[in-house]
This record gives sequence, structure tokens and C-alpha cells, in this order.
Amino acid sequence: MLPSLSGPTQKPASGGAPRQLVVLLHGLGADGSDLIGLAPYWAPLLPDAEFLSPDAPYPCDMAPFGRQWFSLQDRSPDAILAGVRAAAPILDGFLDATLAKRGLDARCLALVGFSQGTMMSLYVGLRRAQVPACILGYSGALIGAETLSQEIRARPPVLLVHGDADEVVPPQALPLAAQGLEAAGVPVETLTRPGLGHGIDEEGLKRGGDFLRACFAAQRP
Repeated sequence: MLPSLSGPTQKPASGGAPRQLVVLLHGLGADGSDLIGLAPYWAPLLPDAEFLSPDAPYPCDMAPFGRQWFSLQDRSPDAILAGVRAAAPILDGFLDATLAKRGLDARCLALVGFSQGTMMSLYVGLRRAQVPACILGYSGALIGAETLSQEIRARPPVLLVHGDADEVVPPQALPLAAQGLEAAGVPVETLTRPGLGHGIDEEGLKRGGDFLRACFAAQRP
């Protein structure tokens, strides 16, 4: 049995049933309460969106608190790829169940990740049978680029945002991810934030909100 995911949510600002779903995937050592704080910034732009921020499935093995999608005690590329692959079915199942419960299809789904959550968003979102509306990733990296062209099933628009002073995920992960996505035919935009470390700033939030709104608008009949 795969672990089930749950975490904090914010209902649509419109007060009605959700017409879009924004799933926020946190980084190593945090939990769902970390990224749900983004919802108030974007709710005015996306009044019909429900925001969900699930806790990652495993306790963090590098701290006495927080959660993780996979271990980073071994940071070799093979170990990280194995960790992402092991967690992918858990996230995939959560997305399927969450959409079905609300009667929404994949076009109504946006994946937003930070750091390890970006790695999960890109890996899972590009391999889903149905194309999500978009993927927005902060301070992350593209895992499994070598096999992406063989495994890709979906090519949603992607926006990647990264600080050029990131001390956790190297800034060069941004152009490498963009190259890997472009090689697989994925439309990708990037934003580098000068002087920003491992975090999200106001400009990144604004650009991300505009991106989400535009991608959802493009899905309307």
C-alpha cells in the first residue's frame, strides 16, 4: 500500500465549487503548512481555484521535524533519481484521486513546487497521461533528464524561477533544466532573481501568479 497524502487547503475565494486546482509541493524538511502560505497571494488572481498543499509522505531523515519526498542523505544522481521514482506513484495517485473527487480534469490542474517539490512536479507532471494546465517550479532541478524524451507523456507550459545566490540548489540547475525541457519539446520560461538565495521573492510570486492565471485562461473553451 502506498502512503496517502493530506495537508492544508484553501477553498476558492469565490466561495463556489473549485474550477481549478493548484497543488503546492514543499521542499525538504518543511510540510504542507509551508507553501499553503502562497495561496493568499494568488487567490485574487485565481478566485475559482482551490489550493492544496500536501505533506510529503516521509519524515525528514536529516532533521527532527518536517517531511521529505525522498532522502537526500545520498546526493548522487542515481540515488536522487531512485528517490523521485519511488515517490512518483504516491503523488500521481494523490492527483488522480483529488481531481476525481472534485469532478475536474487534468486541464484544471497546476503543479507548483519549491526545491524538492519542484523536482517532483517536473518528474510527475511530464509523465502523466493527461496534460496538466502548467507546472511552476521555484529553486528546483530537472531530475531524470536523460530519459525524459523516452518517458514524456505530457508537455504543459513550464515556468522555472531561481535565485542566482541559491546556496542549496545551485543556480546552474535552472539553465540545465531549461535545456532538458526544450530538448523534450516542453515550452519553458525561466526567471532568474538577482541576489536571491533559496527562497521565493515578491517578483517571483508575481510572475508565478500571472503565469498560473494565463495558463488556466488558455484552457477555457
